[in-house]
Amino acid sequence: MIPWVLIETATVPGGGELRLKQRGAEYSIMLGANELMNSRLSGSEEALANLSIARLAHLAEPRVLIGGLGMGFTLRAALGQLGPSAHVTVAELVPAVVDWARGPMGSVFAGCLDDPRVVVHVGDVGQVMRAKPGIWDAILLDVDNGPEGLTRESNDALYSLRGLNVARAALRQGGVFSVWSSGTNQNFTQRLHKAGFQVEETTARAQNRGGGARHVIWRATKD
Repeated sequence: MIPWVLIETATVPGGGELRLKQRGAEYSIMLGANELMNSRLSGSEEALANLSIARLAHLAEPRVLIGGLGMGFTLRAALGQLGPSAHVTVAELVPAVVDWARGPMGSVFAGCLDDPRVVVHVGDVGQVMRAKPGIWDAILLDVDNGPEGLTRESNDALYSLRGLNVARAALRQGGVFSVWSSGTNQNFTQRLHKAGFQVEETTARAQNRGGGARHVIWRATKD
């Protein structure tokens, strides 16, 4: 078996260290003993985009905000569904993750960051939402491990009632706020309702062909 090789490490703002590892054509991003993402497991991240972008088909120039670049699965799936006049902003907190996308993981990203529809913002997605209220048709959040985060305690603010109110204010009327999670969280579902969203909860498998772990996607609509 081909061994894993450590490629690079990166410090997470606020504490913690990400490790980028490679085994042949496979990549993994680790935090301690936890694997945050793997290049072979893209199914649920793609479902996050596919389920959300399908609701924007009637819009000529949709504006989409993606929180968390990861390995680009959600971004590539969104670009595959969006038309040429779409505007996509990707907010990634860790600068090294953007560097990895353009460097050692370039084969995984396949140039999607160079798509003219894409703008990369290195920083907190929460700040983007607060800075530009009422302009987004869709906000897709894949930050940390979902509402029960692993990497930064401050990520919890995105999933608090106050954070959900910020997300709702950032959306246009009829916009969708979608969240990826490694597992279900009934308290989070209740907070989405309390923030005034219409909520759907969907299960998606980690692998494209239906195998692997079951992840959860919330689609919350601002009606």
